Formats: sequence, structure tokens, C-alpha cells
Amino acid sequence: MLEKVRVPRIGPGRPRNKPDSLAADKAYSNGLYRNYVRGLGIRHTIPEKTDSQAARLRKGSRGGRPPGFDEERYKKRNTVERAINRLKHARAVATRYDKRGYVFLGTATAAALVIWLRS
Repeated sequence: MLEKVRVPRIGPGRPRNKPDSLAADKAYSNGLYRNYVRGLGIRHTIPEKTDSQAARLRKGSRGGRPPGFDEERYKKRNTVERAINRLKHARAVATRYDKRGYVFLGTATAAALVIWLRS
């Protein structure tokens, strides 16, 4: 999914294909994902699973340092996640009945407008 990212520039130039940072949930906390994102040069905020944290602590000094975790950045991820969940309350957005991308974009936009008008 990271290879499909396009961050538009202000002004002329191609869009960037590398975001400044990435926030993910505990499902992506293993070393494979962390090393991949780190290799791309992207800062990440991924919480550590409690079982992997316990295993790291059990190893003592051989377990290594805990991965960096920024709570404020992770709170912003939660805001985006809740907004997506509110969009999924619209049945057509949740089930994606629309076959064409531009039609689905219109459906998602209409659902976002309804959420905005109700708030």
C-alpha cells in the first residue's frame, strides 16, 4: 500500500511518493514491518504488542531497546480511524456497491457531506 501513496506538492513538481510519517496499529508491530518502513526512511508510530514487550524484557539487555512511540501522533491516527468508521455507517460506502472508482468517490463525498452537515 505504501507504494501507491502520492503526496501532492504545493506548486509545480511531481507528487512525492513517500509520506513523512506512518501511524499503524499493533497488528503491524513486528520487526518485518518496522524494518521495511525504517528502510524507506519513514518515521513510524506503531505501539508494541504486550507479548513482544514481555519477550523483549525477558531477554534483558539482549532484548534491545524498546521501539520509539509518540502518543500524540498516535492520537491523531485514532481521529482518522473514527472518521473512517463514521463514513462506513453509510451503507453504500461500507459495502462498495459502486463498480467505478469515480462513482465510489462521489458516494464517499456525499456521505462525508452528510456527516459534516449533521455535526
